[in-house]
Amino acid sequence: MMDRQYCIVLGASGGIGEAISRSLAASGWSLYLHFHENYIQVERLQLELSEAYPNAQFKTVHANFNSVDGADALAGQVRQLRAVVVANGQSMLKLLTDTTADDMDALWKVHVQNPARFISLVSSQLRNFEKSYVVMIGSIWGNTGAAGEVMYSAVKGAQHAFVKAYAKEAAYSGIRVNAVAPGWIETRMNHEIPVDEQQMVIDEIPLMTFGKPKHVAEVVNFLLSEKSDYITGEIMKVNGGWYI
Repeated sequence: MMDRQYCIVLGASGGIGEAISRSLAASGWSLYLHFHENYIQVERLQLELSEAYPNAQFKTVHANFNSVDGADALAGQVRQLRAVVVANGQSMLKLLTDTTADDMDALWKVHVQNPARFISLVSSQLRNFEKSYVVMIGSIWGNTGAAGEVMYSAVKGAQHAFVKAYAKEAAYSGIRVNAVAPGWIETRMNHEIPVDEQQMVIDEIPLMTFGKPKHVAEVVNFLLSEKSDYITGEIMKVNGGWYI
C-alpha cells in the first residue's frame, strides 16, 4: 500500500466541503481540494491546512462540473486517491413548471453524471488500496422530496440510488460506498432565507435547532475511517430528527 493517503473533496470551497476538509485533515488525510469558481476561498483553506498539518499535502484542483467533460478534466489532475467525497452541488428553488430543460441538465451534470463519471475514472486508483471509500453528500430531500425543489430532490434521490447500487458493485474491490443526507445545515446559502421562514422550519425539527457543517463533516470522517469498515450502501441521516 502507498504511504500517503489522498482524499479528494469535491466542492471544498463550500461551507460543508470546507468543514469536511478540516475534519479529514485533522485525521491525517492529505487532500485534493476541488473548486469551480471560488478560488480565493479554497486557496485560503489550502494555506491554513498546510500550516496546521505540515506532514500532509493539500492541493487545489479545478474543474467545472457543469461541463460535460468536467469529470475527465478533474481525473487527470489526481493521483493516489484512496477516498472520494462528493460535496459539490447547486440548489434549485423552482416549481417544476418553471424549471427549464437547461436547469434539469445542469442539475444532472453537477449532482449525478460528473460525480459518477469521476468515480468511474478513478476507481482503479481506489482499488490500489485494500480498503477505500466513497461518500456522497445527498440530502433529506433525496429521501422524502420537497415541493418547490422537485428536480433538486430528484437528483439527490439519484445520488442515493447510485450509492446503494455502486456499494454492491464495488464491495468486491474493498471500496466502501455511503452517503450522508443532511437536513437544514447552517451555510452561507441558507442565511439568505428570511428569519420567519427559518423559524417555521425549526418548529418542525424535533431537536429544535439547525445543524452545522461540522455535524456533517464528523459523520464523513467516521465513514472514511476503520470504525465504519463494515458499513456500505448506507444513507446516513443528519437532520435533527426532521425526517426519520
